[in-house]
Amino acid sequence: MADSIPLNPVRKSSKRIPYYNSARLSRLDDQDLLKPSEQVKDVLRPDGLKASQNLQLSSVGCESSPPQISNLYSLEDEPSNLDEMPLMMSEEGFENDESDYQTLPRARVNQRQRGLGWFLLGGWKVLCGSCCDCLAHMCRRKKELKARTVWLGCPEKCEEKYPKNAIKNQKYNIFTFVPGVLYQQFKFFLNLYFLVVACSQFVPSLKIGYLYTYWAPLGFVLAVTMVREAVDEVRRYQRDKEMNSQLYSKLTVRGKVQVKSSDIQVGDLIIVDKNQRIPADMIFLRTSEKNGACFIRTDQLDGETDWKLKVAVGCTQRLPAVGDLFSISAYVYAQKPQLDIHSFEGNFTREDTDPQIHESLSIENTLWASTVVASGTVIGVVIYTGKETRSVLNTSYAKNKVGLLDLELNRLTKALFLAQVVLSIVMVALQGFVGPWFRNLFRFVVLFSYIIPISLRVNLDMGKSAYGWMIMKDENIPGTVVRTSTIPEELGRLVYLLTDKTGTLTQNEMVFKRLHLGTVSYGTDTMDEIQSHIIQSYAQVPSQPSNGSTSGATPSRKTQTSAPKVRKSVSSRIHEAVKAIALCHNVTPVYETHTSVNGETESAEADQDFSDDNRTYQASSPDEVELVRWTESVGLTLVNRDLTSLQLKTPSGQILSFYILQIFPFTSESKRMGIIVREESTGDITFYMKGADVAMASIVQYNDWLEEECGNMAREGLRTLVVAKKSLSEEQYQDFENRYNQAKLSIHDRNLKVAAVVESLEREMELLCLTGVEDQLQADVRPTLELLRNAGIKIWMLTGDKLETATCIAKSSHLVSRNQDIHVFRPVSNRGEAHLELNAFRRKHDCALVISGDSLELCLRYYEHEFVELACQCPAVVCCRCSPTQKAQIVTLLQQHTANRTCAIGDGGNDVSMIQAADCGIGIEGKEGKQASLAADFSITQFKHIGRLLMVHGRNSYKRSAALGQFVMHRGMIISTMQAVFSSIFYFASVPLYQGFLMVGYATIYTMFPVFSLVLDQDVKPEMALLYPELYKDLTKGRSLSFKTFLIWVLVSVYQGGILMYGALVLFESEFVHVVAISFTALILTELLMVALTIRTWHWLMVVAEFFSLGCYLASLAFLNEYFGIGRVSFGAFLDFSFITTWPFLWKVSAITLVSCLPLYIIKYLKRKFSPPSYSKLSS
Repeated sequence: MADSIPLNPVRKSSKRIPYYNSARLSRLDDQDLLKPSEQVKDVLRPDGLKASQNLQLSSVGCESSPPQISNLYSLEDEPSNLDEMPLMMSEEGFENDESDYQTLPRARVNQRQRGLGWFLLGGWKVLCGSCCDCLAHMCRRKKELKARTVWLGCPEKCEEKYPKNAIKNQKYNIFTFVPGVLYQQFKFFLNLYFLVVACSQFVPSLKIGYLYTYWAPLGFVLAVTMVREAVDEVRRYQRDKEMNSQLYSKLTVRGKVQVKSSDIQVGDLIIVDKNQRIPADMIFLRTSEKNGACFIRTDQLDGETDWKLKVAVGCTQRLPAVGDLFSISAYVYAQKPQLDIHSFEGNFTREDTDPQIHESLSIENTLWASTVVASGTVIGVVIYTGKETRSVLNTSYAKNKVGLLDLELNRLTKALFLAQVVLSIVMVALQGFVGPWFRNLFRFVVLFSYIIPISLRVNLDMGKSAYGWMIMKDENIPGTVVRTSTIPEELGRLVYLLTDKTGTLTQNEMVFKRLHLGTVSYGTDTMDEIQSHIIQSYAQVPSQPSNGSTSGATPSRKTQTSAPKVRKSVSSRIHEAVKAIALCHNVTPVYETHTSVNGETESAEADQDFSDDNRTYQASSPDEVELVRWTESVGLTLVNRDLTSLQLKTPSGQILSFYILQIFPFTSESKRMGIIVREESTGDITFYMKGADVAMASIVQYNDWLEEECGNMAREGLRTLVVAKKSLSEEQYQDFENRYNQAKLSIHDRNLKVAAVVESLEREMELLCLTGVEDQLQADVRPTLELLRNAGIKIWMLTGDKLETATCIAKSSHLVSRNQDIHVFRPVSNRGEAHLELNAFRRKHDCALVISGDSLELCLRYYEHEFVELACQCPAVVCCRCSPTQKAQIVTLLQQHTANRTCAIGDGGNDVSMIQAADCGIGIEGKEGKQASLAADFSITQFKHIGRLLMVHGRNSYKRSAALGQFVMHRGMIISTMQAVFSSIFYFASVPLYQGFLMVGYATIYTMFPVFSLVLDQDVKPEMALLYPELYKDLTKGRSLSFKTFLIWVLVSVYQGGILMYGALVLFESEFVHVVAISFTALILTELLMVALTIRTWHWLMVVAEFFSLGCYLASLAFLNEYFGIGRVSFGAFLDFSFITTWPFLWKVSAITLVSCLPLYIIKYLKRKFSPPSYSKLSS
């Protein structure tokens, strides 16, 4: 892979030496250090130098050739030298525009000076956290996972104790529930602060008001939280119990026994019926299907909806009866449990025969837990249970998600607390620190505790519930469910959207669109022509009513093989192409099976019931199924297939039989699949192959159209496959088979040797046709992705699918725009290759990145910081072949490196980890079940709904919560300012200005409804928000709630509090006893006017709330007048009701209110006129 990166001649040889230093070259001479595959070959070059000599010369400044550099890099035992090497080589190393290659900043961890400042500023948190982690680690030390030997049907022979096979998704148990919930609540500074203040009221000398004024709101918040958590926990428990108590049949020496899923052990022989969930990871021993194979559905494991073919262990499948499994002595050796769901290595050994029977086990012999049997009944031996199964290892546990807004408010409350303490100290200092000043200080802290109002949490939590209700009631996004009511504001702050492909962007339904033969192309409207050609070509063959298999070759067939250079007719070329597509695949026709009385399944195939309505096709790829369905539609039908043969039915109804000699399955490395078949009637052996154009271009004979047509189809968003064939003589095939079997038995480099043998066949193949299949996108995917892109959201597609498919969908869904380049990150296997490939990627500008899971893992292991930094600059990123854990890992990486909010959206069980790791998880209820939508914070029914969910509801939730939070703080700060003014005038006495009842009334009945009605406010109409998604970009900057807006509110509060208190004192010299009534009335009026000032769009409920609150206040003035005296009621200073109705009271209250509010109205008007926000320009 290094070959493709030209290293230009070096200008200053001295510069290169530190990177490829001679010390490391001298190691190359010691061949023992090199792995056999990586030895530097002494290839003679034209200039007479050996390659190894050339290496040594390169350190002295000679031109170095790329292959050797890649060999230098491939020394994996030298990571230290790579650490010293900058990722981007210095400019002198390249003859190119210098601006292109700025060196990337390395991830340097700054060693902080750990002094007292560090400890106070957050060091204590770090220390406490690490101590807790240490304790937790000691309590639950993870048992090391080991490889194991499992005896068939003998769990008691296991050397070790393996985990219980129970599913557990609960967060707490009976003992940890209360402490756990309390910890989650009081880890927030806000709640902890309220608790301390409430507890202080039990100390007589610090008691300021009634206990209920402090404990009632706190108790209410905790009770609501506990009930909510308890309900969630009970639901989780019930779901787990249901899964764990499912019954399965277990084979024992005495026959079948029913066992619960949670009681299954390693070594048990378990019978799983059709459509039943597999309870633990097993090795597939037997099946009721005649061909010794069965299909399983893996959608809850890897998210792919197509069925996977699994093969039973040959030795056990051949046993005459099920009971014989106990008469043999056999064991399975299995590797240690690991995350990778696509690989497995093990051996099956039968000891009681001579010689012993050994069979190697691979991924096709496994049945992973959480998959579902789709055909027949299977028997397996359990190898991993519970926490060690692949599905549980790939599941991340749900974390308690906390919104960014909550964290910001938490920071602001800390700032307010600091202000409160400073204010209290100032008061005590002005008192002159006389008497028990420390007690006075604490009394002042409690007096000013309204600066941080407890109603903040209550209001915000109720607000969140209101937003959730609005989202679920929105008729434009029907079926949307809010499962986590604590983070609706996150929808308005997202920067990264990580989406699954299959079932999320696409419907996973394939449609055959085009067949291209080089000179002629057929589309959906001309398929009938192909059908008539096929009917015609098979009609020429006389029907022979022999034993069901007849010759299906066209008369011209023999001449074609002898003289391939002759131009064939279009008809024969179509015939060859369709036949190749009908034969070269991994598809199995499945017929509905009828169950007889004794419980054994009779296969319908026994009666040759090949009726079309009874047949369904199954394969590991939906593309293949669609191709076979298409051949059926044009007249050539696949009717039967087992491991050794397949049968096709011609339009006239005759059956053609073929023996399958070899099959070469599709791999992501080879990008092609092949099959060698022998036609039963003629004995002709043909090698058919189909694959991606990049892999096939070099294999087929020279042609001038393939590349161009592939490009055309790709631009239409079609998935292309090139089909080719090669006729083999008997001698050629026998020679190949011998070499192939030999390669398969080798122990070292088996895969490489097998690939080399197969490649010897793949030469000069005859190009038959090019097919184009379309994976249909979900409704409105393109406009939705465009909307999100315009909103400044970066979209990453993470899929378990193949690289080609993922790239195709990225283009057709317009995830990658038409004029954008795509950089496909080449597969890398070691650190040096990753280094070079990152350098190549570094030079690209504004191009989308496509990378596979393996390469990604390697890059993250060595160059995490650099890779993430480069990837984040891309307009779009596609990661293919991702495991569920990798998806979650990418989400976490983005959170750590960018500190931006992430959203994950998916529809299958394999997306759950990613959904739970993201700041905001969205699940789609799709074909792949409800697992993702149940685990998500928000559940939608279609991908297109995400646009409205973010642009409208996300925007409103964030804007409203920001306004609500700041207003509630303002409400607390204004009353604290008045208390400070009151205390300073009365010789700094720590006496409350208002009674406990008035304070509770102020925070609830008098102002709560108008303030809470801010949750109905909106700055932009929904249609505008969707029409101008660019408005969303402003939200991600977090300007609605920042230290700047907060300071503005502080200034407003101080100004208004000062005016209200001083105004009341100045204007009421004569009736001083009435100060409480006057200032409190002015305060309530000011608050109601401030709500009106803050509102941007009026709603009728807001008007009702304003007048209702005013009415309540006036009524309490009339009937609860004893609370409006100064200090305690016992002072005898009652409020005279007649005084309230006098003109002086009314005009003086109005004057104070006007002075406190009018300037703010004027400022707001001027600001809107001269510096309007972006949204107001649109709405006007």
